[in-house]
Amino acid sequence: MFAADTILEHVDFEVRNRNEKIAVVGRNGAGKTTLLKVITGEVELTKVDGEDSSITSTNPTIGYLRQITFDDLSVTLDTEIRKVFADIIKEKERIDELVTLMDNAEGDEAERLAREYTTLMDDFKDRGGYYYEKEYDAMLTSFGFTLSDKEKKLAEFSGGQLTKLAFIKLLLSKPDILLLDEPTNHLDMRTIEWLEGYLQNYNRALVIVSHDRMFIDRIANVVYEITYGQVTRFSGNYSDYVRQKKERYEKQLKDHIAQQKEIKRLTELVERFKNKPSKVAMTRSKLKQIEHMELVARPADYDTKSFQAEFTPKLETGKDLLFAKDLVIGYDRPLATINLDIKRGERLGIVGDNGIGKSTLLKTLVGDIKPLSGDFRFGVNVQTGYFDQRMAQYTSDKTVIDDYHDTYPDLTETQVRNQLGAFLFTQDEVYKEVSALSGGERVRLCLAKIFHTKPNVLILDEPTNHMDMIGKETLEAMLASFPGTVIFVSHDRYFVKKVATQILDMRVDGVTLYPFGYEDYASRSSPISSDSLSRGWPQGCRKASSADASDFDERRGLSERPAPCRTGPATTTEPSMGITTSQAERLAGKEADRRKRQKKKLEDKIESIEKEIEELKEELCKPEYASMYSKLTEIQNEIDAKEEELLTVMEEWDNS
Repeated sequence: MFAADTILEHVDFEVRNRNEKIAVVGRNGAGKTTLLKVITGEVELTKVDGEDSSITSTNPTIGYLRQITFDDLSVTLDTEIRKVFADIIKEKERIDELVTLMDNAEGDEAERLAREYTTLMDDFKDRGGYYYEKEYDAMLTSFGFTLSDKEKKLAEFSGGQLTKLAFIKLLLSKPDILLLDEPTNHLDMRTIEWLEGYLQNYNRALVIVSHDRMFIDRIANVVYEITYGQVTRFSGNYSDYVRQKKERYEKQLKDHIAQQKEIKRLTELVERFKNKPSKVAMTRSKLKQIEHMELVARPADYDTKSFQAEFTPKLETGKDLLFAKDLVIGYDRPLATINLDIKRGERLGIVGDNGIGKSTLLKTLVGDIKPLSGDFRFGVNVQTGYFDQRMAQYTSDKTVIDDYHDTYPDLTETQVRNQLGAFLFTQDEVYKEVSALSGGERVRLCLAKIFHTKPNVLILDEPTNHMDMIGKETLEAMLASFPGTVIFVSHDRYFVKKVATQILDMRVDGVTLYPFGYEDYASRSSPISSDSLSRGWPQGCRKASSADASDFDERRGLSERPAPCRTGPATTTEPSMGITTSQAERLAGKEADRRKRQKKKLEDKIESIEKEIEELKEELCKPEYASMYSKLTEIQNEIDAKEEELLTVMEEWDNS
């Protein structure tokens, strides 16, 4: 029980060994964070009908990021972090003391000191005494700090930096059970990848609440799912969990249907022969057979409720959508130099380190800030819809329905309710105050407003930060089928993988454009530098100088200079592929054609298998087979085999 509501009920949750890596998944509001608080004792379990409630059978040390605070901000970073190593440092001092004492000891005393020395050395080694200094330094730099930051006082760091330092302190403390609630939020990709490697080798138990599918896929060996207040354990990582959940659902549904059909068959036999004296024994036997059946419940349907975001833009843009030449973004100093030539229908994913200028680039494109130098231009008929990650903090004392209606006063109340309902604001939920909404609900409200305008270019800054997995999958599907153009920033690699057709990688040492999706981006070490666009424009374009400005405008169908925008630094790098830009384009084109042909072939196969499955399902419903259990089983087995084949082909299509 939590407040007046039951969040979790009859929970069985177990950390079975000291190296178990557990991920807890579920919808927003399902009770994942509540479960962590139960483990720490922050929330007490309510006993129901005299049932006993227990948390642990041992007494492990538990570390929880939300419990880490800094009591004294006047101390230096180094002083605060080294509190974690107090026992190791004390142990080292005693070891050094024992070395001196053993030099002068004899007999039993020497043996006692030697035993103590051996015990301490083993423990010192297990605690990481030989490498904790290097681990400390590596962790600092991996989280974006410099070694010189050690001497800064905690008060000199921002709130976000203090959160990172608390995370570092928690990791270095190495509790028996490490609890992490959304640990990848606000971390850039390189830091997330480093954290993955660290946690993979973490030699203690780990419990993670996360919506980052790729992160838990690479770390977890156990998944607990919370749905409808119940907790279910699955072995393996996230992909294994998805597969097992589907298999369990299909098996239970199949067994339920088969059992119900058998019950119906037996019941019909009883009804048919119950009044015949010669069949009394048989009917009693059938009734007992039904009574002794262990009923297989129909499995609960997947909780897939999500918002609806499909729409068609009001206008279609020209083929040339966005062109940027030597665009320098930043505020008081340059952050990055950008060269782009984006065509209609492309989905550009922008990735890179924190503070490098990703959000600044988007703000520049939408006109919130001015470029420091250079130029960029949108093509004809461009209408943008902009999602700023700060919208998750949007607040108002208005109700949801009033806030939406005030934004679009020409809409009727019915239209407002319908549009809000598509984003899961139904019935009394429209009367919630905006200030009382969760981060995820505020994101949905902002997206509803954006999609109402039917833009043809979506510019999105971390749109999934507050979404659960179903919400992310919904947005992925919407963006993948969106007929317009998408330019987005995200640290969610799985989301980038599903959506992006091009990757713009922004780093301190340069900005690089990869003219392909995330998987190729992650696997290739020889990118095409975005600066190469200024020397040899792709798709037949040529380098545009200031003298070519009017010719450039004419070629791209532009007659007016767009409103200025701004963003941040990084020097560009030279191409390192050993081939020219045009050669790279031809190779990329051939690869794209091959992929397109392969995808079409797989799509045809998927359509064929789906048709076969539908035909089998129609056969399954034929009246003449209603009481033929063996025949129904045979048909169902064929359906199962076809669905397995369909899943394999769809996975191949997804990865093609």
